[in-house]
Amino acid sequence: PGLSYTWLFNNHTLYLGEDSRRFVSQATGNLYLAKVEPWDVGNYTCAVSSAEAQRRVWGPPTALTLRGDGVMGEYEPKIEVRFPETTYAARGSSVTLECFALGK
Repeated sequence: PGLSYTWLFNNHTLYLGEDSRRFVSQATGNLYLAKVEPWDVGNYTCAVSSAEAQRRVWGPPTALTLRGDGVMGEYEPKIEVRFPETTYAARGSSVTLECFALGK
């Protein structure tokens, strides 16, 4: 509770208000892209923020590229962000700081 997820595309905030192909789950932080197009190619970065903790954590940029052969593995391309090993949390609380997205 209290976490907010934001994605950046090529270092610019990804605004999804009127975009029916892309969606960010505020429950998990997952970014979903439907029907990937050439203009979707670029670097994606996830940021998780907590107003209560007054902190924002950024993942490293992850590149999305199109495969030239048109062949996709079961879950490729895969965008995965892992945060630093040290995370602070209150005793008894649950913490997950991983953004994960799958595309077909």
